[in-house]
Amino acid sequence: MTLQKCVAALIILLMLPFFSVAQDSNLGNWLIYFGNKQLNQKWNLHHEVQYRNYNAIGDLEQLLLRTGLGYTFNESKNNVLLGYGYILSENYINNTDNKTSVNEHRIYQQFISKQTIGSVSLSHRYRFEQRFVESDFKMRFRYFLSAKVPLCKPENGNSKFYLSAYNEIFLNTKTSIFDRNRLYGGLGYNLSKNVRVEAGYMNQFFETTSRDQINVMTFVNF
Repeated sequence: MTLQKCVAALIILLMLPFFSVAQDSNLGNWLIYFGNKQLNQKWNLHHEVQYRNYNAIGDLEQLLLRTGLGYTFNESKNNVLLGYGYILSENYINNTDNKTSVNEHRIYQQFISKQTIGSVSLSHRYRFEQRFVESDFKMRFRYFLSAKVPLCKPENGNSKFYLSAYNEIFLNTKTSIFDRNRLYGGLGYNLSKNVRVEAGYMNQFFETTSRDQINVMTFVNF
């Protein structure tokens, strides 16, 4: 079995656990835009918008705006970034139809390391967040591991389609150390060298509950 087939099989196996959990969860939809502006060979400006819904669209769960200044080194294999995020959450109150708005300002630092094994691209992201949630202050560590596998690669060009998968764990610095875990699998398409779109299925599970989302993402490099 080739390396690509092995990784594809691994992606499917990783997705099986949250397919079973999904039966007890409500399905939501996340619309996500990631932008990256190269200021020069070393410096980059990151920006993103995430519009998260409890349902297909129209029932806002969370609006997330994030930006940051990054520095690339080690032959473009590593990047460190200092960023800021604003998050508006619309949380349901207990089991009612009423909502309450929660505002959060977030400062974060992250380190990304990229590597290639055969045709498989791996990315490790370590992120530390300082969260100002209304009048409360929290800190959290996140580890993100992603894999991208090209499909049907032509002999004289780059593959248009690819498989994508990631897992991200969130850990708090205080009690209730485990915050959440996100597991995702999807299919992507390279529109051009600098633009790609991706759609997939994500399960986010907490200590006692879980939630599923359809993710639609756009990645743009300037």
